[in-house]
Amino acid sequence: MTRWSCLVSGGGGFLGKNIIHMLVQEKELQEVRVLDKVLTAETKETFSKLNTKTKVTMLEGDILDLQCLRRACQGISVVIHVASIIDVKGAIPPQTIIDVNLKGTCKMLEACLQANVPVFIYTSTIEVAGPNSYKEIIQDAREDQHHESTWSAPYPYSKKLAEKAVLKANGSMLRNGGTLYTCALRPSYIYGEGSPFLSSVFNMALKNNGMLLSTAKFSLANPVYVGNVAWAHILASRALRDPNKAPNVQGQFYYISDDSPHQSYDDLNYNMSKEWGFRLDSSLSIPLSLLYWLAFLMEMLSFLLRPVYNYQPPFNRFLLTISQSVFTVSYKKAQRDLGYEPLFSWEEAKQKTAQWVGSLVQQHRGTLKSKTQ
Repeated sequence: MTRWSCLVSGGGGFLGKNIIHMLVQEKELQEVRVLDKVLTAETKETFSKLNTKTKVTMLEGDILDLQCLRRACQGISVVIHVASIIDVKGAIPPQTIIDVNLKGTCKMLEACLQANVPVFIYTSTIEVAGPNSYKEIIQDAREDQHHESTWSAPYPYSKKLAEKAVLKANGSMLRNGGTLYTCALRPSYIYGEGSPFLSSVFNMALKNNGMLLSTAKFSLANPVYVGNVAWAHILASRALRDPNKAPNVQGQFYYISDDSPHQSYDDLNYNMSKEWGFRLDSSLSIPLSLLYWLAFLMEMLSFLLRPVYNYQPPFNRFLLTISQSVFTVSYKKAQRDLGYEPLFSWEEAKQKTAQWVGSLVQQHRGTLKSKTQ
């Protein structure tokens, strides 16, 4: 493999940062470009202090600005497109999600064709496959089973169409006559230190005397540690640059999970935080079927009020379904084609995440102490 360079869109985010940290350890990598709409001072400092010979270039730009993307892609060998809006609660305007997740991906593909980038790796999600109903039980889903989301909710809909566009672009001709090769990775629910979702869960619990809200006790998922998802991206970049492996990977999508035990989201939150005194709310819960109808009524109310008032329901049918379903996937295809094996064991992942949760606890205690002084 010859010297190469890589652009990571969304490089300042939770997963993007982990990919960058692994990328800079890769042999022959001359430069990694970190592209994000806003890079915080803390993120810039972290990247500037990386112990690597690889050049790290930080770029701020809009994923919908084709000229910006084209400049960012000049001289690049591999694009890892992570940038995305994740919204399962309906908090962000639907058009904004469609613009970033779908139009932004199509513009990035176009920039790659114009700038002669031969490899494009897309970070998709298992939400493009389902679950479609909380009554449906799917375990160890495989790629050849062709599961597909039927939701019109903007997040799964936009990610599904974006993934289709990426895979369809495989084999497209570059401006210089070369060929663009693509693949997509579908991680299951990603956890780990720095997760903004977990951060909000634990900070809310800290305000509630360490009581974790029970919102997903009926689910069965196979959560995946962020370090293992990042590792899968590294392996995909190797495979698509390897003439021997590339033909099997081009135009393919892969489920990415690891050996974290299949468990409910409630149990995962508890496992990450119990050593710090967090506990699960054991109060009686409303039957799932009743919650589903309540969600439907609130969605209808939101729709009817929209011309005069922006009412955002506390939960919706899509959120209920993904958080209360039995839906797990198998990583065997990634194992076969990419040589993927989880880099971090469940015990390592749990320990790293729990240590980070401890830092949130200390931070909370420090805040309380300063308020009382």
